Amino acid sequence: QVQLVESGGGWVQAGGSLRLSCAASGLTFNTDHMAWFRQAPGKERDIVAAIRWSGGFTYYAGSVKGRFTISRDNGQNTVYLQMNNLKPEDTAVYYCASGRRWPPTIHGMDYWGKGTLVTVSS
Repeated sequence: QVQLVESGGGWVQAGGSLRLSCAASGLTFNTDHMAWFRQAPGKERDIVAAIRWSGGFTYYAGSVKGRFTISRDNGQNTVYLQMNNLKPEDTAVYYCASGRRWPPTIHGMDYWGKGTLVTVSS
């Protein structure tokens, strides 16, 4: 049974930082691409960042480029999202997802976590 469990969400003031983690189990982690998506209230779920199975290539949405960093530890079956200089518009539920297709898309991911809430106050 595949499980993706996110952690690290919370409340932070604008300009602050948070680090999200996603622990994976039940899948061959070092062959799956991993991605973070987010969904703000009343909006669609969008991709934030993605990393290939080897960690050798990453993708970032334009709105987070230069502020967020995705990384993975294949030995720990964990993917991270370091979020710096957070803005109120980053407020959303953040989801971890895994899949074999690249580039990653919402409909192309195979497994999803339940999400972790990030709230950024101004």
